[in-house]
Amino acid sequence: MNKQELFKRYIVFIIGLFINSFGVSFITKASLGTSPISSIPYTLSLGFKPTLGMFTLYMSILLIVIQIILLRKNFPKQYLLQIPVSFAFSWFIDLTMNLLSFMIPSTYLMKFISLIVGCIILGVGVYMEMIADVVMLPGESFVKAISVTFHKDFGKTKVVFDTAMTLIAAVIGFILFHKLAGVREGTVLAALLVGMIARLLKRKLIFIENFILKDARAKAERPVKENSDTIVITISREFGSDGRKIAQELAKLLGFDYYDKNIIEMTAKESNFLEEYVESKEQTMTNRFLYDLFSQYQAFSEDKTKLDELYEIEAKIIREAATKGNCVIVGRCADYILRDVYQCYNVFLYAKEDFKVQLIMQREHMEKVAALKHMRDINKKRSMHYNYYTGGIWGMSKNYNLCLDVSTISIKDAVNMIKEYISRSKND
Repeated sequence: MNKQELFKRYIVFIIGLFINSFGVSFITKASLGTSPISSIPYTLSLGFKPTLGMFTLYMSILLIVIQIILLRKNFPKQYLLQIPVSFAFSWFIDLTMNLLSFMIPSTYLMKFISLIVGCIILGVGVYMEMIADVVMLPGESFVKAISVTFHKDFGKTKVVFDTAMTLIAAVIGFILFHKLAGVREGTVLAALLVGMIARLLKRKLIFIENFILKDARAKAERPVKENSDTIVITISREFGSDGRKIAQELAKLLGFDYYDKNIIEMTAKESNFLEEYVESKEQTMTNRFLYDLFSQYQAFSEDKTKLDELYEIEAKIIREAATKGNCVIVGRCADYILRDVYQCYNVFLYAKEDFKVQLIMQREHMEKVAALKHMRDINKKRSMHYNYYTGGIWGMSKNYNLCLDVSTISIKDAVNMIKEYISRSKND
């Protein structure tokens, strides 16, 4: 990591830290509770003189001390950066609480709207800290220390930690005020929404990551130089369009390398997953909302969700394939992954519903109703997977150089049309 990139990361981190504090203050001002990590400091600030920012600082220092005790010699020196970060974060919280002193929502509707807006703001801050990847806040670092020391899953430990913070804050509220104070429905909503918003923004605000990693990505995502004669063809296809067979025949006719199920084998070797597991999980996204909900707690861990890990490994394999020579690559968001590659031609194959159903009935030995449902399910999963990892719309014509309705032409005709298009494009 060069100095320029490191400087950019710290700039993004400091901005994210301020936005994070602003989000915490906004949620707190909604008067429906606060985020789990801030619930104890907030409850204490309601009963004692120190401010929310100061109690946040006290708690942060306590969490850092516990980390040192747990990790001992394994406590990385760079983790000491949590100390100045904690001072800055607490100051930002008090500053933003003062800036929002005018904010006193009177109706429940206004409180709820303020809570949602606060969660969005906090999600932006979490996202920026996540992509900056320079310093963890004490809360996340504490969870990591626990998971490393006791060999526990980071995500599950984070859930337990957030739950414990909320319960302790509730107990403190009952002791001091004989009622819930500082912990309400907003605490639960913040726990559910903030991480999901951060993951969503990771896909939508790609320009911020490009600001940090512009030079590195330029090298990684442009594996084929402009003076190269290498041709890469990506084939995206609807399930039931016979796209795999067309891709195979195209590669055979052109004498190109062919990448499809062999990517599964290569991914399995690199990831240590079984080939059967990779095949069952790749290019599938059953419910992106639930996926974000249950995977959000991995945001600050080096551990990735299994689907994210598979996508990144396959993306790496696809980029490497594009450097090795002329090739045809089937599916797996290859058109997006190689979007900046010179002489990469992206083809989308689709077909009328009756054509797809008939082909699936013959190939899979299914009844018509079952074939129709199977076809729609697979295409829906492919569409969600593509949208989730690229932010684009699967099958939208502007994402491709050529779109073909293969229900009215033969496999041979489809292959020749693709070949002819590429030949003409090369000569133009």
